[in-house]
Amino acid sequence: MAGVAATLASVAALLTAPVALAADGSGVGIHTEGTRLVEADGTELVLRGISHAHTWYASQTRAFADISDAGANAVRVVLSDGTRWTRNGADDVAAVIDRCWDEQLVCVLEDHDTTGYGEEGAASTLATAADYWVSLLPVLAGTEDHVIINLGNEPYGNDAATNERWADDTIAAIQRLRTAGFEHTILVDAPNWGQDWAGIMKRDAAQVAAADPQGDVVFSVHMYGVYDTAAEVRDYLDAFIAAGLPLVVGEFGFDHSDGNPDEDTIMSYTRAQGIGWFAWSWSGNGGGVEYLDMVTSFDPAQRTSWGTRVITGPDGLAQTSVRAAVFGGGDTGDGDGDDGDGDGDGDGDDGGTEEPTGACTAVPRVSNTWQGGYQAEVVVTAAAAIGGWTVSLGVTPTQIWGAALTGQTASNESWNGSVGAGTSTTFGFLGSGTPPAAGTVPCAA
Repeated sequence: MAGVAATLASVAALLTAPVALAADGSGVGIHTEGTRLVEADGTELVLRGISHAHTWYASQTRAFADISDAGANAVRVVLSDGTRWTRNGADDVAAVIDRCWDEQLVCVLEDHDTTGYGEEGAASTLATAADYWVSLLPVLAGTEDHVIINLGNEPYGNDAATNERWADDTIAAIQRLRTAGFEHTILVDAPNWGQDWAGIMKRDAAQVAAADPQGDVVFSVHMYGVYDTAAEVRDYLDAFIAAGLPLVVGEFGFDHSDGNPDEDTIMSYTRAQGIGWFAWSWSGNGGGVEYLDMVTSFDPAQRTSWGTRVITGPDGLAQTSVRAAVFGGGDTGDGDGDDGDGDGDGDGDDGGTEEPTGACTAVPRVSNTWQGGYQAEVVVTAAAAIGGWTVSLGVTPTQIWGAALTGQTASNESWNGSVGAGTSTTFGFLGSGTPPAAGTVPCAA
């Protein structure tokens, strides 16, 4: 990417250009089709991300690379409009977007100052958030294929009267952005501190979606103590699926001051339904929720149990995260931050490597080692569309995910056997002894 600054010369043209709408969304970049997020080329985008508290830790720029190395395909970036914390201006936001691009992360930018409005006296309004986004249009124009605007974090607390304004205020803010020229997908958070326990977003979401002239609104619920049973998690997600409305879990944790969320169901059911999520958060938590840090003191070598759960646990990043197609696609969360082209530079350019000539190729990559063992991921790439695959590993894994194992042979699960031409899927395993050598291993379709 040439950088956000390179878009400035064409801003005037972008601001005056007519908006060309597709039936289910803009088609300009990331957009909605029914309950799904898709990219400009039609590739489905299932967000698998981590939140980063950038506005409070602006010097921790290495976090973007570390989050990518952990296997996330997206990062939700905390920003401030200046009402409560130090404003993140255009230059800073441009730099954030460039870092996201460099690390192959879909960049979800959120205004955190709206948190708890109506109950939190220092919070800003959604109207203020809309003004903030409009002020940033010169650096956001042209980024629709890799940036999503999260209008305002948890924009209302638990004040019932204020919460009843959620739909009207959200619609007004969305339309303000569209009038200004925004073509991005817009992510909107629920009231009740994001948890929607009163069901206001669930009740009024269709009204909000219909009011977007572009048709690219995605809804976001934050799942903490309100969602402490599997039934509560499934019922809420099912309500949006039944309504045909796109939803992501914009935040969740394994514990919280208001109760113990069912993170296992959140992660497994979103995987089953193709729903995106963002785990809270990379590092820097305070106020008694330090246990939600995934790494200690922004050091990826000091991964916490929560970080391990999200990154390599069941239904975590290693098993479910796939790079966006705009970055080359196909590279699942593998913990090494590579782009899957084999040259290790993360730029998506294979330096002239020939396309695979068989039905599929399989390339193992070692992402971690320790005395007596290692962790590896295998990228399976299809030359032509295939409906299933088997890979001869040449080693006997002690544990495997994303594949079924028979001896030294891995085969696809029911959900990842179909691989399109030129695209990839990934599985991972743990082994003992010496890691496999670099190169390919036999793959059959």
